[in-house]
Amino acid sequence: MESLKDKIAIVGMGCSKFGERWDAGVEDLLVEAAFEAFQDAGIGPKDIQAAWIGTVFSGLSAITLSPLGLQYIPMTRVENMCATGTEALRAASYAIIAGACDIALAIGVEKLKDSGTTGVKGPSIVGDNLDGTSGIGPGYSAPASFAYMATRYFNDYKLAPEEGKRLLAEIAVKNHHNGTLNPKAHFKNELSVEQVVKAPIVAWPLGLFDCCGVSDGAAAAIVTRADLAKNFRADPIYMKALNICVGARQGAIRQDYDFVHIEENVLASRKSYQEAGVKNPRKEISIAEVHDCFTIHEMIVYEDLGFSARGRAQDDINAGAFTLKGDLPVNTDGGLKCFGHPLGASGLRMMYEVYKQLQQKAGPRQVKNPRLGLTHNLGGNAGTGIGSVCIVGNQKG
Repeated sequence: MESLKDKIAIVGMGCSKFGERWDAGVEDLLVEAAFEAFQDAGIGPKDIQAAWIGTVFSGLSAITLSPLGLQYIPMTRVENMCATGTEALRAASYAIIAGACDIALAIGVEKLKDSGTTGVKGPSIVGDNLDGTSGIGPGYSAPASFAYMATRYFNDYKLAPEEGKRLLAEIAVKNHHNGTLNPKAHFKNELSVEQVVKAPIVAWPLGLFDCCGVSDGAAAAIVTRADLAKNFRADPIYMKALNICVGARQGAIRQDYDFVHIEENVLASRKSYQEAGVKNPRKEISIAEVHDCFTIHEMIVYEDLGFSARGRAQDDINAGAFTLKGDLPVNTDGGLKCFGHPLGASGLRMMYEVYKQLQQKAGPRQVKNPRLGLTHNLGGNAGTGIGSVCIVGNQKG
């Protein structure tokens, strides 16, 4: 497969306010994100030559994009669970590489609050037969799935439950702090470690503040050929790699799955590092937006993506390595935990933050002299996943 490296550029991005958007429908959210992206790129809807919309529950076809006023162009709806936004960006990018178009829109949206989706008793991906199989597979909630990972991680790496919960609380506190610096975030409240540890349990050991919220929102990106990028703006962001890795539920069906790593995360990151030429992600990646659907997943992602040694994420958490002042800031915008998690929009929302950081336009949460940024999503549950990793930079080469 042809590499994306330095062949694609992002020249405009937009993101709606995330949260309980009772004031807005799907159409409003799409317009909010897309027209910010158009203005950012200095173009209008008439300039878009093809478009991809990513949504899980908030649109049945690309006709969902009709409020944007796009003019009789190819438009496609894509869906890949929580990696849906990244899937839209991937499709748009490869269409440009293939020569099918020169300017494309990737946009993700989800309107979950009006649907009653809760995230705790929502439909089980396997158990409710949403995957088109026989429906005889195991059915369990997302909190339960990631709680299995937490208890196993504590056991395998000899963490007392109290210490394990404290480490997870540090992640929640970090992301809540970052969310307070972001005017578009769903949640903007500081938390203490004690508040997180003592919060009501959702699925032990995960408490209320270990779980991301259910949100409404949209995010959009305009992509073009890298050689055209500076016709749009002086500071485009260049694609270095984008990989999506889908397993065959090996973890869910095998007796020897360890529940302390997710293979799709590992393989997607390794493929992207190879494509981007990254040898030492801990040293070379300047900023990362990762899929903190639950605090334990962020902790395991540190290890899956090679930011921390296996079983030693605790050392880096204790050292503050992933805070805004650390050597590799993670989830600088508040992450899924605080920015929110409208499924189809999250991958592009992550890229919106990385885009702003690499342009040094992130305001009070700006990291120092970033060069490479990474986004990561996981669709599904432990052992049944879709991993995606995208790497972008503010310079070619």
